[in-house]
Amino acid sequence: MTKPAHEIERRSFLQGVFGCAALVGLMTLSGSPPAKADDDCQSRIVKADHKLHEAAEHHGWNSKQAAHWRHELQEAREYCWKHNHRWWDEDERRWHTDRDWDDRDHDRDRRPDEHPHP
Repeated sequence: MTKPAHEIERRSFLQGVFGCAALVGLMTLSGSPPAKADDDCQSRIVKADHKLHEAAEHHGWNSKQAAHWRHELQEAREYCWKHNHRWWDEDERRWHTDRDWDDRDHDRDRRPDEHPHP
């Protein structure tokens, strides 16, 4: 026995609705990882920056502890740039979309209250 045309149309319509809903759901879920990646990058940079300032305060800007965290900060910036093509500037509290960080902004020759730009 064949089904009436309106029942076939209804079934096709419902399949389309559910198909679209599934697609929207997948697109929404696929958008979540970049936000997490940004959070991970930001927290890595914030941690390294904070630890560097702590090391400098407790051991001096020329200490091996400060050198270690200076290196970690550089690594965190490189990681974020490689994975997200942006990096978090903790001093300015904003994201940068250019690879424009100053590798010397936390150098041992510079005091923490000095700024790299006039």
